[in-house]
Amino acid sequence: MEKQRTSPWLILFRVIFTAALIACIAFIFRNSMETGTVSSARSQAVMAYVNDLLAKVHLGPLSEHTIRKLAHFLEFTVEGFLLMLCIRVYTKHFVRHMSWPLLGGMTPALMDETIQLRSVSRTSSVVDVWIDMSGVVAGLFVALIILLIFRGIAAFVRVERENRALRAEREEMRQR
Repeated sequence: MEKQRTSPWLILFRVIFTAALIACIAFIFRNSMETGTVSSARSQAVMAYVNDLLAKVHLGPLSEHTIRKLAHFLEFTVEGFLLMLCIRVYTKHFVRHMSWPLLGGMTPALMDETIQLRSVSRTSSVVDVWIDMSGVVAGLFVALIILLIFRGIAAFVRVERENRALRAEREEMRQR
C-alpha cells in the first residue's frame, strides 16, 4: 500500500499558522510581564489615539479601563482565530475537534493572569479570564465561519466542474 504524501502547501500553512500562534501567545505573555507603569502608559497612548478617532465620528471617549479590557478581548480573539486555523491545517475534521482550541485558549488566559500576579504593580482578575475566553470564542467563531464559507465555495466549484464535464460528455455522445 502506497503512503499518501502531504502537500508542500499544507506543510507551509502548518508552519505559518503555528509560528503565528506562538508569536501571538508570546506577545500576550510579554504584555503581561510589563510593570503596571509601562502597561498603563501604553494603554493611555492607545486610549488617546482611539479617542481621537472616535471624536472624528462624534462618538464619546473610552476610559483606560475599557481600552485595557478591549485589548484583552482583541489579543485573545486573534489567538482564537489562529487556533482554529491551526486545528484546520492539522485535521480535516476541525469542527469535531473544537474542544482543543477551547482548551488551547483557556490555558494562556489562565497563565496570563498568573503572570500578572507576579508582575510589579499589576493585578489579576477572574473577569479578565472570562474576557479572554470570550475573545477566544469570538476568534474561533469568525475563523469557523470563514472556513465554512471556503468549504462551501470549494464544493460549489467542484460540482460545477463535474457538471461541465458531464455536459461535455453528453454533447460528445450526441454528436456520435
